[in-house]
Amino acid sequence: MDSAQFCGAAVRLAGLAGLLFGWTPETFWRATPAELGALVRAVAGEAEAPPDPVEIARLKELFPDG
Repeated sequence: MDSAQFCGAAVRLAGLAGLLFGWTPETFWRATPAELGALVRAVAGEAEAPPDPVEIARLKELFPDG
């Protein structure tokens, strides 16, 4: 894919993210591919199961609020 193809695809994807998710261009460009992919999977009905209490406790240990 050359840069012109990438730019065209990115513009279309940014527009779709705005329509589907209400994202502003800034939100689109700040998002990671994983974040965008998670939203697309959720809309497609392919979302992963939510984390269980053990996983939540582990994440709280790794990323304390303060």
